[in-house]
Amino acid sequence: MTATERERYEELTVEVPPEMKGVRLDKFLGAHPDLEFSRTRAQKLIAEGLVLVDGRVVAGKHKLAGGESVRLSVPPALPTELIGEDIPLDIAYEDDQVVVVNKPAGMVTHPGVGNHTGTLVNALVHRFGQLSIAGGRDRPGIVHRLDKDTTGLLVVARTDAACAFLQKAIQNRDVKRTYLALVWGHLKDEEGVINLPIGRSLRERTRMAVTNTASREAVTGFRVLRRYAALDLLEVTLETGRTHQIRVHFSHMGHPVLGDSEYGGRDKRLKSVFGPDRPLARQLLETISRQALHAQRLEFDHPRSGDRMTFEAPLPEDFRRLLDILEKNSTV
Repeated sequence: MTATERERYEELTVEVPPEMKGVRLDKFLGAHPDLEFSRTRAQKLIAEGLVLVDGRVVAGKHKLAGGESVRLSVPPALPTELIGEDIPLDIAYEDDQVVVVNKPAGMVTHPGVGNHTGTLVNALVHRFGQLSIAGGRDRPGIVHRLDKDTTGLLVVARTDAACAFLQKAIQNRDVKRTYLALVWGHLKDEEGVINLPIGRSLRERTRMAVTNTASREAVTGFRVLRRYAALDLLEVTLETGRTHQIRVHFSHMGHPVLGDSEYGGRDKRLKSVFGPDRPLARQLLETISRQALHAQRLEFDHPRSGDRMTFEAPLPEDFRRLLDILEKNSTV
């Protein structure tokens, strides 16, 4: 999010009267006459770290003591009607229930602040028309998402029944999402699981972080495929799907994803690379302008037939160039 986009947010402050002692924060905001919020919208703002109680991020179930000051940062409303746009799509599969898309780098999954057009959803609406709105009218068809500069596969629901089925499958961890990632440095173990909660950063509220405050469970599995000079190539699996999960987890472990400027994987990391690895690191960063993260494989049961479906997306060109450069240099 840019500073200009952040300036569009409306800052509101409400005081908690003494008689609200013991009331949940989300219920208080949803019923406040001056806010005109639904409880669902209040819960969404809280989950996104846009609500502070006496300067602290808390969960929606937080019970108020009375007398607190609650500050809200409210994003501008999205357009009421989504506009279909004739944007090329790489469709891996489609039927009357689901669509599997290979998303390119630079495409936002669904409309949000600063991105009302040019998104995957705009392209899907143009191509397919009716999509499920079970996940929200502002993100039709979307069951899970990929970051703007992460490439690869995601499944889209065309019916509400398919959306409900897939959402439950993700919650039950029956959907397998496998990524390829290039991370800085060398992990201690050949494989493992990172189980650390993720929530909004208390320092920078537009970023995510490993935190125990207003956070949710986040579980990431990994396996080292190849060790290169200065970097490891990983196969990464998601047990949960928190915002920026892979990027946050590996950055927290001291191994940020190559090219990830938001979580320390770009210029900040380059400053700590010395000796013969420095020219290589510089060349790699000149080769890719985004994080080296690709959703390579997607597996799920079909909502209607129950058949297990498996899809794989080829590496995008910039990622392939990275591997070519690394293969020409000595491995460890």
